[in-house]
Amino acid sequence: MSTLDLGFVGNCCFGALIDKEARVVWCCLPRFDGDPVFAALVNGKTGEDSKSVFAVDLEGLETSEQSYVHKTAVLKTVLHAASGSVEVIDFAPRFFWRDRIFRPYTLVRRIRRLSGTPRVRIRLRPTFDYGAITPRLLRGSNHVRFVGPDLNLRLTTDAPVDYLMEERRFNLQGEINLIFGPDETLTGGVEEMARSFMERTVGYWRSWSERLALPLDWQDAVTRAAITLKLCTYEPTGAIVAAITTSIPEAANSGRTWDYRYCWLRDAFFVVRALNSMGAVGTMENYFDWLMNVVAESDGDHLQPVYGIDLERTLSEHVIEHLPGYRSAGPVRVGNQAHEHFQHDVYGNVMLGAVQTFFDTRLSKEAGAHDFHLMEAIGNKAYELYNKPDAGMWELRSRSAVHTSSSLMCWAACDRLAKIAAHLGETGRVVHWRKRAKEIKRFILDNTWSEKRKAFVDSPGSEHLDASMLLMAEVGFISPDDPRFVSTVEALEKTLARGPHMMRYEAPDDFGLPETAFNVCAFWRLDALAKIGRMEEAREIFEALLASRNHVGLLSEDTDPVSGELWGNFPQTYSMVGIINGATRLSRPWEAVV
Repeated sequence: MSTLDLGFVGNCCFGALIDKEARVVWCCLPRFDGDPVFAALVNGKTGEDSKSVFAVDLEGLETSEQSYVHKTAVLKTVLHAASGSVEVIDFAPRFFWRDRIFRPYTLVRRIRRLSGTPRVRIRLRPTFDYGAITPRLLRGSNHVRFVGPDLNLRLTTDAPVDYLMEERRFNLQGEINLIFGPDETLTGGVEEMARSFMERTVGYWRSWSERLALPLDWQDAVTRAAITLKLCTYEPTGAIVAAITTSIPEAANSGRTWDYRYCWLRDAFFVVRALNSMGAVGTMENYFDWLMNVVAESDGDHLQPVYGIDLERTLSEHVIEHLPGYRSAGPVRVGNQAHEHFQHDVYGNVMLGAVQTFFDTRLSKEAGAHDFHLMEAIGNKAYELYNKPDAGMWELRSRSAVHTSSSLMCWAACDRLAKIAAHLGETGRVVHWRKRAKEIKRFILDNTWSEKRKAFVDSPGSEHLDASMLLMAEVGFISPDDPRFVSTVEALEKTLARGPHMMRYEAPDDFGLPETAFNVCAFWRLDALAKIGRMEEAREIFEALLASRNHVGLLSEDTDPVSGELWGNFPQTYSMVGIINGATRLSRPWEAVV
C-alpha cells in the first residue's frame, strides 16, 4: 500500500519521490509540472506488477532504512536481506560548473554492496502521457533509450544491460551506477561521472546549508525544511511550486484531490519569507523577478491566485480517467480550477512577498521607485476589492462571500505600500496608502467581530470560525496582546484544535466537513500562542508536530489527527515553512549558550 513515507530528491528543476524500498514512485520530467514518467504513487500499484516505477529490488528483502546524507538533498536507502545488504544513493545533480549552475533533469542512482552476496533486480519502467503510453525501447552497448511521443529518455549504466532489459536478478558484487535523464550521450565514463556528480552535489548542498542562519534549537529539522523549500523552487523562472505531486487526497475517499505543481502567490510569499529569515535571500530575488513578470502581464488588472511555473495563466483542470489514484482513491487531476478564481487575498500576498526587496541591501538589485509604482496598481486592486465577495484563501468552488482573510490581506497590501513609500521618501503616497489601510482596518474591526463567539469570524455577519484569523497578529494588523485577538485564539483552540493539530474552519465546504487537520494552521496556532505569552504550550505543540513528520523529516499538507497519518500533496511547502517559523519563534536565543 502506498504511503507518504517517501524521500524527496531534486535540483530546483525537477523532483523525485523514493519510498523506503528504494522505488522511485513519482517523478515528472522535464520539470515539476511535466509528464510523470514514474507515477506508481497514483496508479494504484507499487509492487512487482507496477508500471511507471524505477525499482531496485533486493531478493528476500527483510528491512530497510532511509535517511539523507547530512545537510544535503542526497538520499540514502539501505536494504537488508538474509543474503546480504545493499546501499542505494539517489540524487539529482546540482552544482556550479563553468561559472553557472548545472541542474539537468537527471536522476543518478548508485547501488553498492554492503555485505554478503545480495541478489538484486532493476525494474526501470517509465511511462508517458500519465501512464497511458509505454515507450519504445532501443538498446545500446551501455544504455537503453526510451522513446515517447514528446520526450525521449536514456539510461546509461555500467550494469549489464541484458539484465536490465530482461529485469533479471543478479549477484551484486561491487557497485553499479544508473544515470537516467535526457536522451544524450554522456561525456565521460558512467562510474566516474556518477561519483563526480555526487561529490559535487554533496558539496553544493553542504555549502548552501552551512550559510543558513539557524536558530539554536531544532537545527536539523530547520535545515531539512529549508532544503526542501529550496528544492520546490523552479530556478529557471523563479516560480515556487506548492508541492511536487498531484491528487494525493486530503483524506481517504474524500474526492479532495488537487494538482499542486504550480505557483500560488499565497504559498510563495510564505516560502520566501521563511527562507529570508534564514539568510537565503537568493530565492526571494529570483521569485521577485518572476513576480514582477506576473504584475507586468496583469497591467493593473485581475491577478490570479495561481500561475504556471512558466507564467502560464490557463491551467485547465481535467481528470486522468485511466489512473485510479493514490490508494485507488482518485480522481487524478491535472491542472487546477483555482486559476479561474477571484481570491482577493492575492494582492496582499504579492506585496508581502515583494516588500523586503525594497529594504534589503544584500540583494544584487534592490527594488526602487519604478517597481513601487508598478506595485501601486496591486494596491489599487486591493482597495477596490477589500469588501467584495471572492472564493477566499481556502478556494471554495461553489459559493462566494466577503472573506475576512481576504480583507486582511488587502489591508496588508495598502499598509506595506505606505511603508515602502516612506522608505522611498514619497510623502504624498505615504498619506494616500495609510488612509486606505486605515479604512480597510476599520471595515474589518467593525464588521467581522462576533460578540456571540468572542472572536473574529470568517465573514462579516457570519458566526463561523476560521483558522486564518490567527494571521491577524502575524501580518501586524492587530497587537497580539489585544483582548480581541487573545479571545479569538482561545475560541479557535476550543473549536478547531485536535490535540496539537488544527482544522481549517468549522463551516462545511463544497465537500462537507474536512476530515483531516491542515498542517500549516497548527503552526499558525503555536505562533499565536507564543505571541500572547503561552510559550511553553507552544513548544509542546511544536515538538508534537515535529513528531508527526515522516521518517526523513518531511510533511504533507494534512494530517489525520487520530491516526497521525500524512495526507495531501507532498512535500507541502506551506507545512515545511511552519517548521522554520516555529523553530525561529520558539528557540532559545543564542545568548543562552554563548
